[in-house]
Amino acid sequence: MATQMDWLKNLASQLSWQFPRKANEMSALTLAYIGDAVWEVAIRMRVLQSGDNKPNQLHKKATTYVKAERQAFALHRLLPLLSGEETGIVRRGRNAKSATVPKHASITDYRHSTAFECLLGFLFITGQYERLHEVMNHSIVILENVDEKENKKV
Repeated sequence: MATQMDWLKNLASQLSWQFPRKANEMSALTLAYIGDAVWEVAIRMRVLQSGDNKPNQLHKKATTYVKAERQAFALHRLLPLLSGEETGIVRRGRNAKSATVPKHASITDYRHSTAFECLLGFLFITGQYERLHEVMNHSIVILENVDEKENKKV
């Protein structure tokens, strides 16, 4: 079975010719757009490993990782581990002004989740697959070790 890293590399190699601009020329919201997709697929692959095959159960498990408040929580725990360049990308994502108003999250959590997705998108577009894999795996571990309702360590 292919690993998450193999999947990322294969996906990127198949799509790389389609990237219209370099990552530093893309808006933060564009980077967040692709980062959201990469995170969503990675999480869906993760929950499939649980062995559950009921779509409703898979969806419930996936949402514990993809909610804005959970992504914001993971980002706060990741910040000390980020490089200067990555911190700059996070700042760009956090400060991006979206026309979308969050329905189920605070504006602060929404902006931080956008920053998280922006970071993932940047790492994906720039081909930093090992680092992307590290960041996503670390985020998953963070989220698996907190109580979802409280976002506190278990």
